[in-house]
Amino acid sequence: MKRAWVILLAGLFLACAAYFCSYYAGTARSHRLEGSGTPELAWLKEEFHLTDAEFARIKQMHEGYLAGCAQRCRHIDEKNAQLRALLAASNKMTPEIEQALAESARLRTECQRQMLDHFYQVSQTMPPEQGKRYLAWVQGQTILSDTHSQMQQSQNRHEEMHHH
Repeated sequence: MKRAWVILLAGLFLACAAYFCSYYAGTARSHRLEGSGTPELAWLKEEFHLTDAEFARIKQMHEGYLAGCAQRCRHIDEKNAQLRALLAASNKMTPEIEQALAESARLRTECQRQMLDHFYQVSQTMPPEQGKRYLAWVQGQTILSDTHSQMQQSQNRHEEMHHH
């Protein structure tokens, strides 16, 4: 009976050791990226096989872009708050609402233009094939995403629910 306990405990110990070893091996890449100082960009270096110099340049460009991006986001948020106030105060389209909509669209367009320009600059810092792959990926995630199509599908489902 004592031997059965020893075997059971040894098996349990080995199972725990195997679990922790596989967990550590599976998360080692994530830990390495977090410890890089710029975890939000570290994946770029690996995914697009960048040299240290290319990565340093992209990191510098990213930091410059983020400062302007934060300011653009504040302007968009302010315009959205103004638009919400105008919409809450009216039950019809007014010239002020039209003007706020136009300004909101202009700010979003400028934001997208700046973002796309940043993507082009980053892609040109990479080796040509990696730059093409990067551009295709970021454009698919941002500018060319299917958010409008998804919104339309959601609206269609909503309308179908009310017709039944």
